[in-house]
Amino acid sequence: MITGILLILPLLFSLVIFSLKDEKWIRLLATAGSVIEFLVSLYGLFLYSTQCHCQFLLDIGWIESLHVNLRFGVDGISLLLVLLTTFLTPLIILSSLGHGYHKPSAFYGLILLMEMAFIGVFSATDGLVFYIFWELALIPAYFICAVWGGNDRIRITFKFFIYTFTGSLFMLVALIYLYFRTPAPHSFEIIYLYASHLTSKEQGWIFLAFFLAFAIKIPIFPFHTWQPDTYTEAPAGGTMLLAGIMLKMGTYGLIRFLLPICPIAVKEWGWIALALSVTGILYASVIAIRQSDMKRLIAYASIAHVGLIAAGIFALTQKALEGAVIQMVSHGINITGLFIIISLIEKRMKTREISRIEGMATHAPWLAAIFMILLLASIGLPLTNGFIGEFLLLFGIFETNVWMAAIAGLTIIFSSVYMLWMYQRTMLGKPVDASQKIRDLSLTEAIPLVPLVVMVFWIGIFPNFFLHLAEPAIQEIINLIH
Repeated sequence: MITGILLILPLLFSLVIFSLKDEKWIRLLATAGSVIEFLVSLYGLFLYSTQCHCQFLLDIGWIESLHVNLRFGVDGISLLLVLLTTFLTPLIILSSLGHGYHKPSAFYGLILLMEMAFIGVFSATDGLVFYIFWELALIPAYFICAVWGGNDRIRITFKFFIYTFTGSLFMLVALIYLYFRTPAPHSFEIIYLYASHLTSKEQGWIFLAFFLAFAIKIPIFPFHTWQPDTYTEAPAGGTMLLAGIMLKMGTYGLIRFLLPICPIAVKEWGWIALALSVTGILYASVIAIRQSDMKRLIAYASIAHVGLIAAGIFALTQKALEGAVIQMVSHGINITGLFIIISLIEKRMKTREISRIEGMATHAPWLAAIFMILLLASIGLPLTNGFIGEFLLLFGIFETNVWMAAIAGLTIIFSSVYMLWMYQRTMLGKPVDASQKIRDLSLTEAIPLVPLVVMVFWIGIFPNFFLHLAEPAIQEIINLIH
C-alpha cells in the first residue's frame, strides 16, 4: 500500500500541475505534493523499523503470458534511496521557486514525474519494470535540460540522451536473455533473475551489458564525458536532480542487479571495473583543480566521489558495500546543497567564474558558513556525513587491494585542494565591487539549506541508524555473491 501511494502521489500531482496556468497555485501544489510524498515515506520508514522490516510489497498483474507483473517492494537499501529522493525533491523545488522559470507548470510537473520514476527504479522487484522506470526517468530529465538549460543545451542534452539511452539498450538485451535462462516458468522477477542458470562465459557477457548501462549513468571513467557538460548547461534544479538522485540509479543497479546475477564474472572481471573507478577518481580530481567555473568544478568533483562509491562496490566486502550505500545518501545531500549555493552565488554575482568572485563572506556570512559546512562534508571531515562513507569505503577497498585503497584515498587530498581553493577565492579576501552589493541568505533561501546541514551532522554523528537499516539487505547481497 505504501509503495503504491509513493508511486501514485507524484504522478497525480504532476498531472494536476500540468493543467494549471496560475503560477501561484503551480508552486503551491508542487511544494505541497513533494512534502506530502516525503511525509508518506517517513511513515513507511516508521512501519519498516517497527514491524520487523516489512517489505511494502505491491504486485499487480500486467502481461500474464510472460509472467510479468508490476512488482514493487523495498528493503533497507532501496528504502534509504527512496527517502533520499523524497527528501531532496521538495528542497530542489523550494530552491527553484526564486528562479522564475518560464512555463512553470511544465517545469514543476516534470520534476514530480522524475520523482515518481526514481521511486519506481528504487522499489521495482521485477527486471522489466525496473527497466521501464529507468527509461521513464530519462524523459523528464531530457526536457528539463533541453527547455530550461543554457545556450548550448540542445547539443549537450542530445549527447546526454544518446549516451544514456544506448547504455539502457545493453541492459534491455541482457534482461531479455536472462528471462530465457530463468527457471520455468520464465519471469523477470528479481528472485528468478538471481536464480538464472548461467555459465561463466554467459555471466561475462551479462556483466558487460549491465556494467555499460550502469557505468554510463553513474558515470564511471571513461563513460563520463556527457556529465560535466550536462551538469553545467542544465538549469539549477535539473543539475540537482541529476547529481543528487539520478546517478544513484547506476550505483543502485550495480548492487541490486550486477553483483548478485553475475557473481562469477564479478570476481573474474570486477578488478577492471575497480581499476576504472579508481582511475576516474584521479582523472576527475586533476581536471577539477583546473576548472574556473564553479558548477563545472563541482561536476568533476562528483565524478571523483562517485568513482570512490563504485570502487567500493567492486571491492565486494561488507564494509565497502555499507560505505557505498551510506555514501550514496551523503553524496546526494552534499552535492545538492553545493549546487543550491552555487545557484545563489550566480544569482547574486551574475557569474560562476571563480576569478570574478571574491570576498563574499564579508557581506554574506550565513551563506559562507553553510557553504563551508557542505564543502567540508564533501571533503570528508570527521563528524560529517562524508567521513562515514569515505572511511568505510576505503576500509573495505583496503581489505581487497591495498594499492587500490592507497590510490583511491588520494581523493581526500585532491578534494581538499580544489574545494578549499574554490572557497578561498570566492568567500575570503577583499570584496570585489559586485560582492559589496550582495545580500546574505533570505529566509526562503535558507529553508532548503537548513535540512541539508542537519542531515550532514545527523549522519556524521549518528550513522548507525542508517547503517543498521541497510545491513540486512547488504548481508543478503554478500551471501548471493559468495
